[in-house]
Amino acid sequence: MAHRFDDLTAERMRAGGSWKWSTPGDSHGRGLIGAFVAEMDYPVAPAVSDAVRWSADASAFGYLPDDWAADMASACSAFWGDRFSWAPDPAWVRPVPDVLTAFTATVRHFTRPGSAILLPTPAYMPFLTVPGMIDRPLVQVPMPLRGGRFELDLDAIDRGFADGAGLLVLTNPHNPTGRVFDADELAALAEVVDRHGARVFSDEIHAPLTFGTARHRPYATTSDAAAAHTVTATSASKAWNLPGLKCGQVILSNAADAEHWTATGYLAEHGTATPGVLASTAAYRDGRDWLDEVLAYLEGNRALLAAAGLPGIEVTVPDGTYLAWLDARGLGLDEPPSAFFTREAGVVMTDGAACGEAGRGGMRLNLAMSRPVLAESLARIGEALSRAPAPR
Repeated sequence: MAHRFDDLTAERMRAGGSWKWSTPGDSHGRGLIGAFVAEMDYPVAPAVSDAVRWSADASAFGYLPDDWAADMASACSAFWGDRFSWAPDPAWVRPVPDVLTAFTATVRHFTRPGSAILLPTPAYMPFLTVPGMIDRPLVQVPMPLRGGRFELDLDAIDRGFADGAGLLVLTNPHNPTGRVFDADELAALAEVVDRHGARVFSDEIHAPLTFGTARHRPYATTSDAAAAHTVTATSASKAWNLPGLKCGQVILSNAADAEHWTATGYLAEHGTATPGVLASTAAYRDGRDWLDEVLAYLEGNRALLAAAGLPGIEVTVPDGTYLAWLDARGLGLDEPPSAFFTREAGVVMTDGAACGEAGRGGMRLNLAMSRPVLAESLARIGEALSRAPAPR
């Protein structure tokens, strides 16, 4: 049976004007398909539309009042309690414009000046560039691929902390590989971090987006030690497709951090958009049926990818997020694979090298498009493989 999202054609998306669909050019006379930016093509939940419309009708574009921030915190806490069995104290849920703002504030206010940051790679691209912008050394920790899934290299993380690093960036569910880390991995990580008296910035922006038997576990709930050394960041932006509304949440998990954030977090909170807070509150409180519909649709897209059969490409179907990892090193290309597939297939993906050295030769493919467009994307990639030069 056709789904309403199936009507979201490439032509319609290009006309919409989003960055994801605005890459100029074509491929063999065909328009390009945007599959790189981590946002969905799907229309937002009715509750979100109503909230944004109300904010416009009410001219609610001023600075964020405390009561609306508190209402969002309560809605976020309730959603997390229902979905992940952790309802943090709403007073410890604080508004920020986005996860990167939360990250920079965490580095500046919760780590030793000048201490290095450990980053498992492949990684979300800005985590590789932002540390240098705030004068912090970055240590990439490649994630080994075992049995078709990326894992944390705990020994390398241990060495990094022993060498003086003060913070680990944990992204779970993981962008760009789609991995959802299990309880044993998180517990083992918490032991390593605690042993060194270090900190974790836990990016859980994709938390509601998990599939099959995979279940998101908030890292801060792993143990009392984890709660004591973690700053968690999340947002409704990925699960409900709201990135342009500039609203995220910092979740503190111990009294000392909450007190410190109260003293230092003003600038991080200040840029949060009032319409984004209203939309996020509506998403957490009244957008759950829409989210479940999207998850079911994405399950079908995951199945389509799993059945695609792309010779020479090792496909990692995501356990969480809507981002798949395509390892194209087996093709032996003399150029970045994303450049090849943009030119020969007209499918614009994120090049793995932008995700760190461990990502070189790979690509990040966004699955959150209509199923007919995804089918066309995979068909185009398959056709382009027939034009790929033979590996040397």
